[in-house]
Amino acid sequence: MNPEDLKYSKEHEWARVDGKTVTIGITQFAAEQLGDVVYVDLPAAGASIAQFAKFGEIESVKTVSDLFTPVGGKIVEVNGAIKDNPEKVNEDTYGEGWLLKIEITDAAQLDGLMDAAGYESHTAG
Repeated sequence: MNPEDLKYSKEHEWARVDGKTVTIGITQFAAEQLGDVVYVDLPAAGASIAQFAKFGEIESVKTVSDLFTPVGGKIVEVNGAIKDNPEKVNEDTYGEGWLLKIEITDAAQLDGLMDAAGYESHTAG
């Protein structure tokens, strides 16, 4: 079950909005598809990034996948704990498994994302 208070991208990232700050992670669906996450490559804080741009990679025992940001803006924080404990992505996908926080440049970008019901339809395929 996907949290109702989040927005979702077609690339299986979630976005939690708190004012101008958007916390981003991968969905439970993506974590299950990947299997056990063993490494996450994230950018440094301070960089600017466009909506839907690649921001890193996530490696599991099965595969390596690109990560794409559902919103654009300035990266204000990166979850450093993930570097030493990548399993948090599997264990607490919507909590301690977050990846980065972005100060959003245009809140209208959120309108292009799916709500929980839309994302569930997208993954039911």
